[in-house]
Amino acid sequence: MENEGILLITEGAAVRQDVRPLEIALLNLMPEKIKTETQISRLLGATPLQIELTLLTTSSYAPKNTSAEHMLAFYQPWEDVRDRKFDGLIVTGAPIETLPFQDVVYWRELTQIFDWSLSHVQETYNICWGAQAALQHFHGVPKYELPQKMFGVYPHHVRGGRDTLLRGFNDVIPVPVSRHTEVRRDDLPTQSGLEVLLESDESGLCLIRDEGRRQTYMFNHLEYDTGTLADEYRRDVAAGTEIQLPAYYFPENDPEKEPANSWRAHGALLICNWIYDLYQSTSFELVDIPHRRQAR
Repeated sequence: MENEGILLITEGAAVRQDVRPLEIALLNLMPEKIKTETQISRLLGATPLQIELTLLTTSSYAPKNTSAEHMLAFYQPWEDVRDRKFDGLIVTGAPIETLPFQDVVYWRELTQIFDWSLSHVQETYNICWGAQAALQHFHGVPKYELPQKMFGVYPHHVRGGRDTLLRGFNDVIPVPVSRHTEVRRDDLPTQSGLEVLLESDESGLCLIRDEGRRQTYMFNHLEYDTGTLADEYRRDVAAGTEIQLPAYYFPENDPEKEPANSWRAHGALLICNWIYDLYQSTSFELVDIPHRRQAR
């Protein structure tokens, strides 16, 4: 993490500050877990508060793309922590979005984790397929397969202007998108408490807030590094997969030219706002985190 420029606090400095660190769990469902945990850690490390990060994996599926040594050294199965409480939970996406939810090997366990979060977590931040899965579980919202991958850095409009998650945001921001599926505004149930915060005219819904369950649904990737979309594009080209150039990404649509990162500041700001809201709302003692409404 130090090599990645992630700010780490020494034990002596942490004790001197005399504050309770925020306990954040990261349920990492991505195949390249080291890349994803680094991206998330970099954003959390840019916030001004102490954070203790617990890396989680599912018990019902053994990852194939990360070494067993890394998993054993840094990850815990959710079953081992289900009696603990956390200030925050982050659920990543997974490259299984075209599968029906019920066909996912760990779907039953994931729904248990979502329900567990209502009684053991103050705030949950769901990303990409994880956001689609949580929205399906809590509100029955379907996902739809797209005719071609939604791929690029699309302009998004701020819709929920007074929501504290968007504090300091520009009216229009660029957001990396990499999806084969989507959820649609027309399927959001009325009187559900769901509020659309970010949306694109081209790529659709991006960020939804569920205040009643303290869930945030982010369907895209402000946590991405500068070269992540380029890596995905070149991987698909090398594999012979039909793939279009990511929109609004490569200068002059030339994949030989290095892209510029236009979203980094808003990615950091969104996580800072989420952490700030979490700090303001969480209990002084973890055991006092309240129970929230169960799923439908």
